[in-house]
Amino acid sequence: MSATDLNQLTADWNAARILYPTYSALAREFVIDLTPCNDLETGVDQPPQESVEQARQWFDEMDERIQIHQLRQFLQTTTLVTPQLLQTLLLHHLRKQERSPSDRDKVDFLLVQLFSLAAPSRLDDVSVTLHYVAKTLAPALGTVDTSVPGWLKPLENVLQAAQKARTLNELLHSGILEQGRKIKVQSGENYFLPGAMTSFTRFSFLMRRAFFRLMHQDLNGIFDGLRELEHQGVTTIDCRRAQFSAEEPIIRIRMICQSWKVMFQAEYSSGQPLRMLVDLRAAIDDALGNSAGTTASPAKTTSPSLERRLDTFSGVEPETPEPARAPKPALAARAGAAAPAARFNVVSDETPEFEISSGTDEWNPDSSGDKHGA
Repeated sequence: MSATDLNQLTADWNAARILYPTYSALAREFVIDLTPCNDLETGVDQPPQESVEQARQWFDEMDERIQIHQLRQFLQTTTLVTPQLLQTLLLHHLRKQERSPSDRDKVDFLLVQLFSLAAPSRLDDVSVTLHYVAKTLAPALGTVDTSVPGWLKPLENVLQAAQKARTLNELLHSGILEQGRKIKVQSGENYFLPGAMTSFTRFSFLMRRAFFRLMHQDLNGIFDGLRELEHQGVTTIDCRRAQFSAEEPIIRIRMICQSWKVMFQAEYSSGQPLRMLVDLRAAIDDALGNSAGTTASPAKTTSPSLERRLDTFSGVEPETPEPARAPKPALAARAGAAAPAARFNVVSDETPEFEISSGTDEWNPDSSGDKHGA
């Protein structure tokens, strides 16, 4: 075996040892039944070539079984996330000779996570230039030509449209999400060009920020509406469009939304609560209109096609609709506890960008000194 081949085997094994604990945890989390890799399990330092080949096959099988929504959920709630892990995961997928659409979506997610973890907490939107993103991702992608090819220029139009959206409902129903997803899918193998990956990383990062601003705006609007209804003596609301009851107590709605504020610290938490959030805001606006003695315009219930659009954009598989209920305390606690480690843009001496204060209903970005969201 040549020195080059030996060096490659050593590099592959070192990467495998970094990735194995995370893949094993993923297998346990999502009950993926696969026989452990013995030499990786025992922590062998210098395995024979056969063991390295077995490890490669083991990771290939795991990659086929791990879905993008599982990877998202796990990496956004685990304390295992480090820049080294994210970069190793990214390079693991980029080095594949044949890459599937699932690999592309995983690479897309990992690029944004890696950039987010490395970027300053209070990075202004206008500072997120292609040059800045390319420089930040250079350890993983190398030197990148930041000139934008013609087929990628529509991304900027999509991003500007998203940033102009006034409500989460408008963003979800406008077709903006489909446009961004379409460009990504139609790029094919060109997606994996370093310049393209840099453009998509910037696009997705800024889309997340626009998305979160609107999401928290809706939460604040819900709390404002609930207070106004209580001031008017209203105690229950017809929230059937949001999969709640016809006489849902305001106190319960507030409790659920407080739990959501914790859950939504994890990026793109499950699609179902987001759909319910949009419909709940509409139900409260409707109740406010009725309580004022006016006829409220009917609000649209989230359609199945919208559910698919939201799920494909956020990387979350559609959930089977079920009666609404408050998130389980364990889930909310887990998301909240893990947020500083798994959420992006958090460093040891700063508060999370979406700091949730127990002293007030509203989310106030100014309270943490950050006006830009994430």
